[in-house]
Amino acid sequence: MAPAACVFAGDIAINHFVIKENPFAKDEVAIIATDSVGNIRENVNGMFSFTVNGLEDTLRFEKGTAFYRHKIARSTFLYARHQNESGTHSILYYVYRTDDKLSPFHISWVLLVAIPCVLFLLAYMFKRFIVVAIIIFAIFVYFNYHNGLSIPTFFESIIDGLKNIF
Repeated sequence: MAPAACVFAGDIAINHFVIKENPFAKDEVAIIATDSVGNIRENVNGMFSFTVNGLEDTLRFEKGTAFYRHKIARSTFLYARHQNESGTHSILYYVYRTDDKLSPFHISWVLLVAIPCVLFLLAYMFKRFIVVAIIIFAIFVYFNYHNGLSIPTFFESIIDGLKNIF
């Protein structure tokens, strides 16, 4: 009789991860556990709790990869968050959908802060630019909201990014 082996997800912590297109299913993404330089951690196996766009889900990792089994019907923002003993780890991606593939792009929290700040600075420096800056900012907010990035998620992403600095 073979000895029973049990692996607990708590023994291995996921501190870094990326989102990529799922090569085995159409319109789905995979979450890949990585080290600090982006290499896949194949020793990550087991069940881990993630929150994706506010919905908590338990993902099964095998050799560092878990498949997020929700179809992506149109281009959208994906805000994935994982909490473990070493803290909260989150990442924001914009998943651009074409007819036959998904292209995830990492969105840095610095970019989320920089765009409104640059618009404000330009409006302050060039008084004639105020109306144009307000219109561009309204388009920026509408684009974010229409593609699934709500205002609380916007600020949560920025706060999580600031926490990781310190």
